[in-house]
Amino acid sequence: MNVTQATRLVAEREIRVKLRDRTFLFGTLFFLLIAAAGTILPPLFSGGPSTVAATESLAAPLRAAGLEVRVVPDDRAAEQAVRDDDVDAAVVTGPAVLAMDDAPDDVVKALSTQPTVRLLDPDAVDPVVAFLVPFVFAFVFFITSQTFGVQIAQSVIEEKQTRIVEILVAAVPVRALLAGKVVAGAILAFAQIALIAVVAVLGLQIGDSGGLLSLLAPAIGWFVPFFLIGFVLLAAMWAAAGALANRQEDIAAVSTPVQLAVMLPFFAVIFLNDNATAMRVLSYLPFSSPTAMPLRLFTGDAAGWEPIVSLVLLVLAAGAFLLAGARVYEGSLLRTNGRTSLRTAWRERETIG
Repeated sequence: MNVTQATRLVAEREIRVKLRDRTFLFGTLFFLLIAAAGTILPPLFSGGPSTVAATESLAAPLRAAGLEVRVVPDDRAAEQAVRDDDVDAAVVTGPAVLAMDDAPDDVVKALSTQPTVRLLDPDAVDPVVAFLVPFVFAFVFFITSQTFGVQIAQSVIEEKQTRIVEILVAAVPVRALLAGKVVAGAILAFAQIALIAVVAVLGLQIGDSGGLLSLLAPAIGWFVPFFLIGFVLLAAMWAAAGALANRQEDIAAVSTPVQLAVMLPFFAVIFLNDNATAMRVLSYLPFSSPTAMPLRLFTGDAAGWEPIVSLVLLVLAAGAFLLAGARVYEGSLLRTNGRTSLRTAWRERETIG
């Protein structure tokens, strides 16, 4: 059995085990529900256009504004419709707006003369969207790499604790174990994110947010390769961290560098997303580029060549971390006499290779 076949075998095993894990399945369902609720419910709860009672002579501008108009014979009937709570407001001769406690803004706007508006920056991103998009990109990468990374480390530690790893390395190359776990984690993570993205896109379409979808499309297109390569980089680190530990209780201690590599870029993108210089730097650093570069593409701050250069740098960094992670993984996987130091794992790699 060559390394490629062994890697595929390990990856298939990891995927089968994870698909039978109720925690993973319920977690995926939970995120799907959040994506659906976050995109579908806000438009539903925002309510439709106001209902207005008015005579036929006053109804034309109200209908033109998309309001629901109930035609009444006279002003008295219009006022009574408001008092009976049959409509949100009424328009009577004057014109004047009648309401019980607060006149709906859309009714007032329909009767107002709108001034000419000239936008100096028509392509500017809505402030709310500008705040939410960097948070969503960073949160997706953070929570996915954190969740699946911890699971990879726990899987490695479990195999060491049960001594099943000794059987595995007798059947497949050690590097194939690492590669199989990384590949399986990347496939599962991408599949979960793809499902969530599909639900979110459908929700945005139901909520009539086509304009937002067109803005997000280029950024999402670049986010996919950045996400996959960035995840591979972090997954190699998580697997190496798991190999250094000998008990599940030790995972927090050995994974501190990986935790920092995930958390610091997350908070940097969140808090510095309006700083052009900081975002330019973050979009080229391997640990932050998976979120920073797609965000700069969304805001239009990145030139066409920048994501290509950033992606190449990320690929080179992922390759380097894979090689380093493989060496640490090989040097510590069969050491079951307590927690292994990074120096020992790096130096002793050849004794169990």
